[in-house]
Amino acid sequence: MNQTFDALNRFIERGTRFLVVSHLNPDGDAIGSTLAMGYALRKLGKEVTMVNESPVPDKFLFLPGADEIRLPEEVDGMFDTVIALDCADRARIGTAVNLFAESARVANVDHHVTNDLFGDVNVVVPRAAATAEILFDWIDGGAVDWDDALAGTVYTGLLTDTGGFRYSNATPAVFRKAAKLVETGAHAHRIADLVLETLTMEQIRLIRIALSSLQRSEDGKIAWIRLRREDFEQSGQSRQDVDGIVNYARNIIGVDVGILIRESDAGSVKVSLRSRERVDVGKIAKELGGGGHARAAGFTARGTLDEVEQMILQHVRAELGRDGQ
Repeated sequence: MNQTFDALNRFIERGTRFLVVSHLNPDGDAIGSTLAMGYALRKLGKEVTMVNESPVPDKFLFLPGADEIRLPEEVDGMFDTVIALDCADRARIGTAVNLFAESARVANVDHHVTNDLFGDVNVVVPRAAATAEILFDWIDGGAVDWDDALAGTVYTGLLTDTGGFRYSNATPAVFRKAAKLVETGAHAHRIADLVLETLTMEQIRLIRIALSSLQRSEDGKIAWIRLRREDFEQSGQSRQDVDGIVNYARNIIGVDVGILIRESDAGSVKVSLRSRERVDVGKIAKELGGGGHARAAGFTARGTLDEVEQMILQHVRAELGRDGQ
């Protein structure tokens, strides 16, 4: 990756007190990148506060420093210097933006093709598999020295955003970088076990409920799952860390697009989209106010589960119908 980090380095050199944020409902790349950047900034002698609108999912709490990521309401004061990670747009930061001073300067480090370049400094590399891969290049280029903790956080971001190195974004370069991180001290087997293989009983109950709602289109190309607010209450599982459920729909033989439609707050429905090869779900999500990648994307809509279900199925069918697909 021939990305230059000159503007980011100048941005960091000029600052002393940093707010590091990522997107609400954080995944492994968001958490890993937040911790990696926070750790690197402290190595550079900076004062760092890490914040996310949502609590850190339990499965990432083993990462060093994860317990230091705070909710916005737990932080006093405003920040003039902000680094936003893995956010395609400012809205994805959520209520953490309330900690931005009016004149705050923002560095936007991200890999989403839908990124709208909202930062004063933008390091946006859509061909990167994860924001963690961008941070790997920045760190490996001499920003700070590697150690076990730093390698583990970056490895977590690479592992999760490539689906355990199974997605098409797991390029030869990604494997080489992962190998260096393991050589540097990332405990690959432990991270994979905790992040990819370990589930709580509450998660298992929610999966069972989710699969009972599974439906497939008549042509077998679309499958979708619905989750109601009461389903979360019945399972005892919080609404964090549920997007992996969408893969049960997408992984069915013959299905190209898997969809998870779940109720959030009253009148709000979150939609997660995954595709195999035909449909660019990032394009659909962007049209509907969200974003993401060609094979993984999402958005939030107003309406009932039934209304949002019919709307997203209409959009996906239209895309599948193009070019005789």
